[in-house]
Amino acid sequence: MSRQVTMGLLFYPRGGSAQVVRYLARALERSGWTTRLACGSLGEPGERTHAQSFFAGMEVSGADYRAALQAASAGKDPIAEPVPMHPSYEDRADAVDRIFTAVTPELGEHLVSAWEPLIEAAGSAPSADVLHLHHLTPIHEAAARVLADVPVVTHLHGTELKMIDRAERLRGEGGENWRYAEHWLAQMRKWAARSDRLIVISPHDQEEVGRLLGLDPSTATWIPNGVDLERFDRVELTTDERMTRWQRWLVDEPQGWREGADAGSVAYAEADLERFVDDETGEAAPVLLFVGRFTEVKRIPLLLRAYARAKASFVRRAPLVIWGGFPGEWEGEHPHTVAEREGIEDVFFLGWRGHSELGEGLACSDVMVMPSINESFGQVFVEAMACAVPVIAANAGGPPSFINVDPDRPNGWLVEPDSLESLAAAMVEAVNNPATRAERAANGYEVTRRDYSWDTLAERTADVYDEAIAAR
Repeated sequence: MSRQVTMGLLFYPRGGSAQVVRYLARALERSGWTTRLACGSLGEPGERTHAQSFFAGMEVSGADYRAALQAASAGKDPIAEPVPMHPSYEDRADAVDRIFTAVTPELGEHLVSAWEPLIEAAGSAPSADVLHLHHLTPIHEAAARVLADVPVVTHLHGTELKMIDRAERLRGEGGENWRYAEHWLAQMRKWAARSDRLIVISPHDQEEVGRLLGLDPSTATWIPNGVDLERFDRVELTTDERMTRWQRWLVDEPQGWREGADAGSVAYAEADLERFVDDETGEAAPVLLFVGRFTEVKRIPLLLRAYARAKASFVRRAPLVIWGGFPGEWEGEHPHTVAEREGIEDVFFLGWRGHSELGEGLACSDVMVMPSINESFGQVFVEAMACAVPVIAANAGGPPSFINVDPDRPNGWLVEPDSLESLAAAMVEAVNNPATRAERAANGYEVTRRDYSWDTLAERTADVYDEAIAAR
């Protein structure tokens, strides 16, 4: 007999946690669990941010944020609307989804009340056997009021831990946007402590559960994010096939964007694509690829400056492609502004693309370079490895749990965090030594197929559900 899990996700489909929900839910369905979801939503049907479209095939109760977004445009508070916009874990200037620590306790209560009917509807008829709540959000409080008898598994994706860590370091000195930090930290710690079980995505975050939440780290089960091994696989493309894709993404359908401008404001001419071809051989040049949002922890300005230094030692041309940056969102220095101001050539801003296109992008690339610090896991690293694309990552946070774990079979490069020199040296080795690159690609490919199947991880997640149910 099938059992029922109800998931809760405050945010509209945008970041990595939405991808985890989608893949994990499908794998759980295959293992005998019926899944339902209460989730934020934004945009029209068919758009990537629309919950029912993004999670097609699931039963979804959506909190439609379109009216809140319109209210924000009219100068109103989007979190005070009947369906309130979700807050964020990130402190970004003028963001519609302002950071939790800038939200009053009264508006926090409004968020809870707004989510009570949504989580109740998703968790009943028939009744859920377990609630799987993603992040630490007001959905926890709503569930405690309307589904108090249902066991709760809380899935920490790392962003909430980063905000708590920053609040602890600021200690009340973060300015206006952090004035309610103590309230929200107390709430989040309460929700974590009240959970029957916790899931974390890396050994690093398992330790953070003790340091930041005051809980025994052994109460948290480490389950990494997985990979869709059908979508992300090794593909050999000819030079012409690669060039056709770069033409579409960079010239025909550009989505790159300048600081303060719309998607498509950064575009390229067909002549620019010559940089993707080796001058001497006429074959495809090795491509370095970054994928992600323009947040400070991603360290994209550092990447650009390290790339500028590394280029001087490349024995062949190797362009750097910046894939991502949700339109209008960035923290710190805008990456395109950095590249333009400092005259860093051979960098291409491809813009925000759907996850469905990433496999193609990886097939056109040779090395993923992501110097993020404090990365709780880094699903895109594992997706690259599944496509036989080796990765360069900082030796911090989640990546050391799956990169070069076996010293005799390296599957990437781990560099010193925030070290321009270490990052540049790794890029030089990756570009100049094709044999080393190929060896690490093959090792990474093997690791992903052995350890990161969603079906395998769904079985481990179901075991946590059973533990939570037994604890009641």
